[in-house]
Amino acid sequence: MLLVRELSKVYGGRVAVDRLTFRIRPGEVVGLVGPNGAGKTTTMRVIAGILAPSAGGVEVDGHDVVRSPIEAKRAVAFVADDPALFPQLTVWEHLELVAGLYRVAGWEDRGRSLLADLQIADRRDSLADELSRGMRQKVAVACALLHRPKLWMLDEPLSGLDPRGIRTLFDAIARHAAEGGAVLLSSHLLSQIERACSRFVILSGGRLVLEGSPDELRARLPDLRGDASLEEIFFQATEAREPPTTGTA
Repeated sequence: MLLVRELSKVYGGRVAVDRLTFRIRPGEVVGLVGPNGAGKTTTMRVIAGILAPSAGGVEVDGHDVVRSPIEAKRAVAFVADDPALFPQLTVWEHLELVAGLYRVAGWEDRGRSLLADLQIADRRDSLADELSRGMRQKVAVACALLHRPKLWMLDEPLSGLDPRGIRTLFDAIARHAAEGGAVLLSSHLLSQIERACSRFVILSGGRLVLEGSPDELRARLPDLRGDASLEEIFFQATEAREPPTTGTA
């Protein structure tokens, strides 16, 4: 579903992502974790086609994000941290706009279902600037999922959500994976996403540090006890790592 191959992204001599390689298969929910500045958001923005890679490649559902950008973007849903909505559009008008952009026919039933699943059906006629941050996050999720993308990418999706909203989102993620979709989930709330993900990609300084299931990660860090939490794995894996040197990719 997703193949990231030797991906690098350089900003004016600063290496944000350094020769990163990983993949996500259908049915997987993968956590992309790392400290601030590790390259998580940059990686997601390159996958989504927002940023161009400096080197390497990305394929989404078999489509190269550079050579076949339209096909790749149709296969992706990307919900950014604190997504921007149009303040003078209602919730329903946001869905209508997205349906038009993606040319989704007969979208109304799915739109109503998404709003109901995310528990914001009663706010369909509210303007975006009348909504709380958590509700805006839910609107962004509904818009992202309207065209039935195969790969979901969620960057800090739990920000602003109450416990019920978090459970609703995790239920949607589990259903999507069970139906053969794939999810890339990034969050600093490690204890929250630990139960949702089958595998983790840990970054530090733009580089891949460790990748695997929780059991595989524990096995690669022999100083940890067998039942170590994701947070303990994270600190053990990242605290001793050096950032990449400055240069071109």
